[in-house]
Amino acid sequence: MKNYQPISCNFYDELEALATLRSSCTIIYQDEHANRQEAEGVIKDLYIRDKAEYLLLNTGFEIRLDQLISVNGKELKGYC
Repeated sequence: MKNYQPISCNFYDELEALATLRSSCTIIYQDEHANRQEAEGVIKDLYIRDKAEYLLLNTGFEIRLDQLISVNGKELKGYC
C-alpha cells in the first residue's frame, strides 16, 4: 500500500464527533485496487497502527483514513 497521507484535521474532528455520538455512518472509500466501495456502521474507534490512522466500525471492518472518499455525504478534501 502507498505511504500514508494524513487527512484534514477538521475531517478527523468530524469522525471523532460521529464516534462519540455513536451515529450510524455511510462511508465511501477506495479499496486497495482503487475501486470505490461503501460500508455502513458506527465508528467504534480511531487509532494509529504502523504510522497510519484507521477507523474501526462496530462490524469489525477497518478502513485506513487516507482511503476515505466521504462519510455521510461529506467529502474528504485536503490534508493537514
